[in-house]
Amino acid sequence: MPHSRRLPVLYAQSPFSADRARHRNAMTRECSLLLPRVCAALADPRQAGSDDTCLEKLLDWFHLLTESDPGVELLQDNPCLTEFITSVLALPEPSPSILSFTLQLAGILASSENRFQHLQQEQLLVRLFGGEGPLNGALWRDASVRSGWVNGVHNMMRHQAALRLLCSGGGMDVVFTLQGDPSLFVASAASQLLVDMLTLSVETEVTKPFSTKDCDWPACAQMIIKHIEDSLQSSSATRIQQSLKLLTSLFGSCRATWTEALWLGVAKQVESFLTEETVQAQCVLAKLLLEMAWSPVFYNTEGSFWTLVTSALAHLTPVQAGPLAVGLLKLCKCPQDVRIQALTVLLQPMDCILRATSQPLEYAGLLDESVSDPVTVEGLLSSKSSCVSLLNQTLAHLEELLSRSRFPVELPSTPLLRSLITILQFCNGFLSPTSPLGSTISRILINSFRVQSSALAVLAALSNRKVCDTLMGSLFDVLLAYLESPNTSPTVLKKAFQATSKWLVRMQELSCSNNQWQKNEKILEDVFLVLQKRLCSPCWEIRDSSLEFLTDMIKCLRDQDEFKQSLLSSEVPKLTENLLEDPESYVRASAVTAVGHLAFITYFAPESPAIGDQYNKENMVAKLQEILSTDSEGFPRRAVISIFTEWLRQGCTGQLEETGQFVSRVIQTAEHDLDWEVRFGCLELVQGFCNQIFCQHVPPKCPPVSSAVRSSIHENESLQILCQAKLFSFLFRSLCDCDKILGQRACDILLGLSSYFYPFGTPRNLDKPVDLPAEHSVAWLQRTLRQGSLAQNFPTDGTTGVDFEDPESMMLALGTVDLIELHDELNKSSDHVEKSPQSLLQDILATVGTIEENEADCY
Repeated sequence: MPHSRRLPVLYAQSPFSADRARHRNAMTRECSLLLPRVCAALADPRQAGSDDTCLEKLLDWFHLLTESDPGVELLQDNPCLTEFITSVLALPEPSPSILSFTLQLAGILASSENRFQHLQQEQLLVRLFGGEGPLNGALWRDASVRSGWVNGVHNMMRHQAALRLLCSGGGMDVVFTLQGDPSLFVASAASQLLVDMLTLSVETEVTKPFSTKDCDWPACAQMIIKHIEDSLQSSSATRIQQSLKLLTSLFGSCRATWTEALWLGVAKQVESFLTEETVQAQCVLAKLLLEMAWSPVFYNTEGSFWTLVTSALAHLTPVQAGPLAVGLLKLCKCPQDVRIQALTVLLQPMDCILRATSQPLEYAGLLDESVSDPVTVEGLLSSKSSCVSLLNQTLAHLEELLSRSRFPVELPSTPLLRSLITILQFCNGFLSPTSPLGSTISRILINSFRVQSSALAVLAALSNRKVCDTLMGSLFDVLLAYLESPNTSPTVLKKAFQATSKWLVRMQELSCSNNQWQKNEKILEDVFLVLQKRLCSPCWEIRDSSLEFLTDMIKCLRDQDEFKQSLLSSEVPKLTENLLEDPESYVRASAVTAVGHLAFITYFAPESPAIGDQYNKENMVAKLQEILSTDSEGFPRRAVISIFTEWLRQGCTGQLEETGQFVSRVIQTAEHDLDWEVRFGCLELVQGFCNQIFCQHVPPKCPPVSSAVRSSIHENESLQILCQAKLFSFLFRSLCDCDKILGQRACDILLGLSSYFYPFGTPRNLDKPVDLPAEHSVAWLQRTLRQGSLAQNFPTDGTTGVDFEDPESMMLALGTVDLIELHDELNKSSDHVEKSPQSLLQDILATVGTIEENEADCY
C-alpha cells in the first residue's frame, strides 16, 4: 500500500549532516541502480506530468543524484535523460507542469560544467532557456512555467559557462522583467537569481582585488549593476523598490569588500530618496541600511555611511524608523552617537505620551531633545488609525531590548515606567488629562486590548531595571485596578498577573523603612483579596491564569514571612485545593501544580503551622495519587508526576526508605499510563530517586578491584532499595516502549546504575558466559531487549525467570546486558532509512499511486 510519510530532507542538501561524506559512495551506487527505473517512469512525458507532487520529489531526487555524481558520465551512461528532454521539446503543447519540471531538471543537470557542455552540444539548453524556447510561447503565461525557467537557470548558475549562456542569449532581459512578475514567488526568485549571478560573476571572473576607485566589473556584473542604477534613477516607484530589495538581499548575503565599490556608485541616488516624499521606498530603505550596518564592510566605514543612517533616523517616519532603530541598538559595533539617536527614535512616542499628560514643571519627559519633528509623532498619536499601531510597535521593540541581558545605552527607566503607567491608565479610563492631545490619545486608547497587553509586557520586563521607589504605589494601584476590573479580558489579565508577580518580587527585594513594610503588607493583602475572587471566576481561562500566578508567587516568595502570612491568612489555599476537582482539565492541572508548591509552605517548611497535621498531609498526597490514577485527561496526570518529582528533588518525601515506598507507589500507578509524557515524567522521578541514592551511598574511592571485594553494605542497601521500589521492572519495560524517547531515557538511567555498581575497570560479563542460576533468564532479557518496541509488552512478573526484585539477578543483568549497544541502537537516527535514494523513490512511487506495478523499483 502507498507510503504516507512525508518526503525526507535530503542530507546532500544539508551542510550540517555528518553522514554526508560517509554515505556519498554508497549513495552513488544506489542512485546508479535506481536511475534506469526513474528514466523508465519518465518515458512518456505526457503521463509523467500527471502528478505535480511526484515531479517535485523527482527533482529532489535528481538534486541528490547530481550532488553525489558531478561527472558527465551521468548523461553518457543514461542517454534516456537527454532523450526525455528532447521528447518534451518535441511536444506541440506539453503540460505546464511537465515543461516546468523539464526546465528545472535541465538546470540541475547543467550545474556541473562538464554536463553543461554535453547538453550544449545537443543544443538542449539554448532551446530551453534561449529565445526559441518557451519564452515566446503561449505557455509562458503560466506562472509555473516562468517559475520553472527561473529555478532552472538558478540551478545551473554554478560556473561561468552558465553565466555566458544567459548573458549572450538575451536571458538577462528576461530575468530583469521577471523581477516585476505578478507572481510574488517568481519575482522573488528572479531577484535572488540576480544577486547570485552578480556574486558569481564578480567572485569567479575578477583577477585582481577591487578598489573603490578602480572598478573593472565583469560583463555580466556590468549588466546587473547598470540595471540597478537605471532602476534607481527611473520615475517608477516599483522599479526603485525592486532595486532596493535586490541591494538589501545582496548586502545581507555577501560580505565581500567589492560590495563597497557597488554601494559608492548608487549611494547618492539612494540618499536622495530620504527627502523625496513622492517615492514610496522608505520602508525598503530602512531594511537596506540595517543589512548594511550588520556588514563589516560598512560598519567599519568612517563618516559617510553612518551619516546616511542618522539622516534616515531623522527623515523616516517613526513607524518606518522603528525597525532600523532597534536593529542598530542590537549591533555591538554601532557608533555611540548613532546608538543614542536610535534609542531616542524608539522613545519619542513614549515621551509624547508623558508630555501630553504632565502639568507644567511637574516632571520632565523622557527626552531632552527629539531626533525628528515632535509634531510628526503627535500627529500619528492623534490619529485613530495610526496611534495603536505606533504604540504597539514601540512597545514590542522596548520589550525586546529590555529582555536582553546587556543594554548598550543607559535607559531612562523611571520616566519610562511613568509613561507605561500613563498608557495603562489611558486604556482603562482612569486618567482624564486636561491637554487636547492627552484627551485625544485617551479616547483612542480606551479599552485597547492590544496596547494593554503590550504595555503590561514591557512593564514586566522593566522590573529588572532600577526605578524610583516612589512610583511603586502608583504602579500597584494600576496593576490592582486591572486585576480587579471586570472589563479586563482573560488575555490582558494573564499579562497583568505576570507583571504583578515580577514587581512583587522586586518590591520584596527593595530595602524599605518599617512604614514601607506596612505598605507592602497592604499590597499583598489586596493582591490575595483579588486572587480569591479570580479563583472563583466562571471563566476557566481566568481561573487557570490565577493559579499560574499563585504558583509563580510561591516559587519566588515562599521564603518571605510577609508573603507567607498574607497567603495563609487568606482563603486562597482552600480555594486552590477545591479547584483540584474543576471540570476543566487545564485548571485541574494548574491546581495540582499550585497545590504542590503550596505544600512547601503548608506541610514541608520547618516552621509550617501545619507541620504537625500529618493527616492532612497524607490526605493531600492521597488526593494527588488519586488524580494520577483516575483523571481522564493527561494534563492533570502530567502535573502530578511533575510535582512528585519536584518534591523528591527538594527532599520532601522523607528518608530513603520512605522515598522508595513513595516512588514504588507512583511507578505502579504511572507505568501503564497511556500518556507517554506521564511515563516519561515517571522516568524523571526515578532518575531523581537514583540521584538521591548516589549522593547518600557514594562508593569508596579506591583502585578498581573485583566485584566480590568491592561489594559493600552501602551498595547492597542501595540495590535492595531499588529492587523493593520496583524500579528495574519499570526501566527494562521502558526500554521497549513504543515511544522511542522513553527507551532512550530509560537506557540513560540504566547506564548510570551500571556505572555505579560496576565502576570503570570492574570486570563485567558482557563477553563471557556466567555460571549463576539467573544466567538463562538474563540471556532471555538480552535477546528480548534487542527486539525493541516489538517486545514492548514483555512480562515483568517473573514468569520468564527474570526476578526484577531480586538484587542478585539485577546485579547480573546490569553487568551482562549490553546497555551500550542498546543505547547506540535507540539513539540511531532514522536518516539511514529515510535519507536514501530508495526511500525517496518509495515516496515518489507512492505519490504516483503505482506502488503495486513498480514494487521492484524500491529495492
